[in-house]
Amino acid sequence: MKILITGTTGYIAKRLSLQLLEDDHELVCCVRDLNRIPTELKSHPNTSFIKVDFLKPEQAEIPKDIEAAYYLIHSMATSSDNFESLEETCAANFKALVSETQCKQVIYLSGIVNDDSLSKHLKSRLQVENTLKSDAYALTTLRAGIIVGSGSASFEIIRDIVEKLPVMITPKWLNTKTQPLAIRDILNYLSGALGKEELYNKNYDVFGPEVLTYKEMLLQFAEIRGLKRYIYTLPVLSPKMSSYWLYFVTSTSFQLAAALVDSMKVEVIGKPSNINSIIGIEPMNYKSAVNLAFQKIEQNAVISSWKDAVSSGVFKDQLSKHVELPSFGCFIDERERPVTDEAYTMNRIWSIGGRNGWYKFNYLWKIRGYIDLLFGGVGLRRGRTNDTTLEAGDALDFWRVLLADKEEKRLLLFAEMKLPGEAWLEFKIVDDRLYQRAVFRPKGVWGRLYWYSVLPFHAFVFNGMINALVEKE
Repeated sequence: MKILITGTTGYIAKRLSLQLLEDDHELVCCVRDLNRIPTELKSHPNTSFIKVDFLKPEQAEIPKDIEAAYYLIHSMATSSDNFESLEETCAANFKALVSETQCKQVIYLSGIVNDDSLSKHLKSRLQVENTLKSDAYALTTLRAGIIVGSGSASFEIIRDIVEKLPVMITPKWLNTKTQPLAIRDILNYLSGALGKEELYNKNYDVFGPEVLTYKEMLLQFAEIRGLKRYIYTLPVLSPKMSSYWLYFVTSTSFQLAAALVDSMKVEVIGKPSNINSIIGIEPMNYKSAVNLAFQKIEQNAVISSWKDAVSSGVFKDQLSKHVELPSFGCFIDERERPVTDEAYTMNRIWSIGGRNGWYKFNYLWKIRGYIDLLFGGVGLRRGRTNDTTLEAGDALDFWRVLLADKEEKRLLLFAEMKLPGEAWLEFKIVDDRLYQRAVFRPKGVWGRLYWYSVLPFHAFVFNGMINALVEKE
């Protein structure tokens, strides 16, 4: 079957695409930036890619012969105040484009919306569902709650909280009930719904077998990790204070923390249906989902992470617009060294950051990360999804990967920390020499003052880093 996939670089879509390819489907993947295509998909013979921005679809050309489509576009982490209208616009434009094709079924992943008092994001999900309904194709909506898996926002946030805090003074929403669902199960629901006419023009809640509070999820997570944790809930923490609590304790951005707090106040309990028997699935319990996630982490086999979504940071444009380093009006720190073992240096470059650190003066990088947090930035908490591989669009501590081209022997990073300007960090090997460039384009007087204030540290931080990339330990 020829299938259109939206949100290709997102947490769910990337994993679903690989599963559909295993089932021998042909995929047409929508991306906003052709420079950001997952390696696993790019090289597959059954995939093709089209550049589509569903907010500006004027020049989009979707093949007429697609038979089904997945709508997997969400804006949970966006900082936009009008995300509801943006989501509705995306859905309307998608509907208009797909209605002109031979598509018979659109499958939409939404959220469980059974509570009388819905969050703004859940209301938006419901509105998108209504917008997507069409006489031109059948709509199948799968409504899910908390998704648990390696790299998922909920899993990583719970992991941060449990592993960092032996005693927790928490907001009262930790007593809210939910039904967590394993990522493997949601992928099986999504792939299993494909082409099933009994699911056409219907919506189904999909959920795990247990009703748990967030507090119980934290305690069960701690039990699996062999940790003793004490949790005390306070009724006095406001939503804003709760958002700051999540922001400082976990690796989430403040925008996502605020959205999560807004949603976590809502009980997410699914309505029973016959969806499990139709698709042939028995969802796993929460502890099994957590154990499965850690198996992937220990194998360094995490396929996708919420942190690699561009909206998890401050980046707003297409990556390709920033690949060419500027020079006019910029401050540049450039260093070079001879490369005696290219394979070693390339491996060191592609492994930089995250748990591997920055090789020299890591404590200074950590201090810079803490400073960034104090000013509302992302800090170093995001780390990296994979310890040894990088792709364009990946989060790397407080950087975003713009380009990771091993054939060109070039890695280019863009700063997502709070700065009075824009910053790039480039590593490139040319003719057996490594060139390392830090470029800063200041904004106003404060940008220039910032550059000169950190300039004394460059002599040993950047010098130590490039030496560590070429010299074997």
